[in-house]
Amino acid sequence: MKYLYTVIILGVIFVGTRGSEGETMGAHNFSFESIDGAQIPMASYAGKVVLLVNTASFCGFTPQYEALQSLWRDYRDRGLVVLGVPSNDFGGQEPHAENEIKEFCVTNFSVDFPLTAKQHVTGAGAHPLYKWIVEEAGESAAPRWNFHKYLIGPKGELAGLWPSRVRPADGEIIELIESLLDE
Repeated sequence: MKYLYTVIILGVIFVGTRGSEGETMGAHNFSFESIDGAQIPMASYAGKVVLLVNTASFCGFTPQYEALQSLWRDYRDRGLVVLGVPSNDFGGQEPHAENEIKEFCVTNFSVDFPLTAKQHVTGAGAHPLYKWIVEEAGESAAPRWNFHKYLIGPKGELAGLWPSRVRPADGEIIELIESLLDE
């Protein structure tokens, strides 16, 4: 229930957030490099729901890859995108190069959802999308560990966030995903 309040507060914060020329600012204004080197413009996910998760291969939460893959498999045809963002920011738990990260994910968890190139998700060097989340929702919205989850709505709005210990298949996450997909 406490996470529901977070979602409501975030909804209030993000309503009416505007850029310098009156355009609505949101996650769709950013892009990533994929784990294979191609560009992933978040604008390509307009109209879809994105579960953004900073990941690591050698973390106690690494088994969450399995649940993330299940969500991707179960909901992708309805418009859900699971986007994994490998990061070595917490405990040095993602030390490998992109090709090794991808091989690990595919071999151990049959991951076929999109993965970005390794990114910083905290601090001055954080990826701009993560900086935007913190600027808009406050420092408490920054990831505190691997497998922090952000749900981005179809219009690029931040719809929810959950810490690492909340599993991807948590009822609250599923309920919000389904609600956003039904919009």
